[in-house]
Amino acid sequence: MRDINSAAELQRALTYPLVRPDDPDYAAAVSCFNLATKHEPDVVVFPTNGREVVAAVNWARDRALPIAVQATGHGHAETMYGGMLINTSRMQEVQIKPIDRTATVGAGVKWKSVHERSAMHGLFGLSGSTGDVGVVGYTLGGGLPVLGRAYGFAADRVRECELVTVDGGLHTVNAESDPELFELLRGGKGNLGIVTSMTFDLLPIGALMAGGIMYPGADAAEVLSAFSEWTAALPLQASASVALLRVPDMPGVPMPLRKQFVAHLRFACECTTEEADALLAPMRAVSNPIMDTVTSTTMLELDAVHMDPQDPLPFEDAGMLLREFGPEAQAALLQQVGAGTNTPLLMAEVRLMGGALAHSTAVAVRGSTSGHDAITGRDAAFSLMAVGALTPTDAPNVRGALERLLEAMEPYGNGYTMVNFRGRLNGVTSHLHSWSPAVRARLARAKAHYDPGDLMHYGDSALA
Repeated sequence: MRDINSAAELQRALTYPLVRPDDPDYAAAVSCFNLATKHEPDVVVFPTNGREVVAAVNWARDRALPIAVQATGHGHAETMYGGMLINTSRMQEVQIKPIDRTATVGAGVKWKSVHERSAMHGLFGLSGSTGDVGVVGYTLGGGLPVLGRAYGFAADRVRECELVTVDGGLHTVNAESDPELFELLRGGKGNLGIVTSMTFDLLPIGALMAGGIMYPGADAAEVLSAFSEWTAALPLQASASVALLRVPDMPGVPMPLRKQFVAHLRFACECTTEEADALLAPMRAVSNPIMDTVTSTTMLELDAVHMDPQDPLPFEDAGMLLREFGPEAQAALLQQVGAGTNTPLLMAEVRLMGGALAHSTAVAVRGSTSGHDAITGRDAAFSLMAVGALTPTDAPNVRGALERLLEAMEPYGNGYTMVNFRGRLNGVTSHLHSWSPAVRARLARAKAHYDPGDLMHYGDSALA
């Protein structure tokens, strides 16, 4: 452990007590939603605003302490040994401006907090499959929303970030103040600094139909084939994915589904009941569905579509982007995770991309060198994401299963993966880049400028 005996001066700059390994609150301070990540920093701080983050960064930099940041710990982050962990969970500012249709949130805010406050104004942000995820980390990685085909990536809607750089600077970053940095923050997630707050657009989401259709896993081949054909003509206001699920026996899971292998169609569309029924008719005619939960709903209830776990658990995940999902790709997927494969993976999901996801909604800004952002996934037809729970029984086999799945699907991929879904399989997925060579080069140059000592080397980086 490094010498941090002079922490008293740092404590005077903080609202909440800092935590060290011998403190009783240490385990809670470093815990993640993904229990497979077990950080072991020398010190944990809980800033409540940008000024306190500046004080923490200055203190750590002066002692050459590595710095990592955590809000909710949903991602499978690189484990931190030593250094300073900046836990942003106390940064809970949520400011809704209904006339401007914007929200400004602190670095620790989760999507469900935004929806609860914006719903009274009929406005919502572009959240993903669960409202339990932190807004800032999700958005810095691009942010793939449930309604992404209609409205694009969450990062497309960012207006401004407050950023603390390793030199202790507190910056307001937007398209006018620093267009190059503003572009790289949106999708780059490259450890260029610590985003302490973010302002983004809210949208007036109209009538919403969403839910899922469950099919017997034995009919997965038929479901995948129908899904591929059906999505080819799906309108932009509709988003869909299909997952092969081995449903665990756990609270919150409907009894008929527990311990079952199923194919799960996930669907969300800004439309009327009649329009949704017409769109879903071809898929409802496939196989003999076990359960159909598609109904009129709201953004506040959108978590029910994907049914992500609500309680912390240890897991490993990985993903890639696909350029096609034809018969050969479907067969390759089934060979790895279909019926009778005895795979330890809980889920493998193929999600339809395209629509508004394919085009940046941001306006080109003065001073930018290329593009409008650092988001990967614009040219993908589908995304693939797989998850395995690290239970005592399955843990030894999960990583190998993920590696074999990615290798089997590589012929149908576009060579990239979204940074939020790439997992930790860097050895086998080194060819699945999170950014194009041009974007990686821009991120690397910015990293060398803003963090020349690479103190923020944990987590997702263009240099990894």
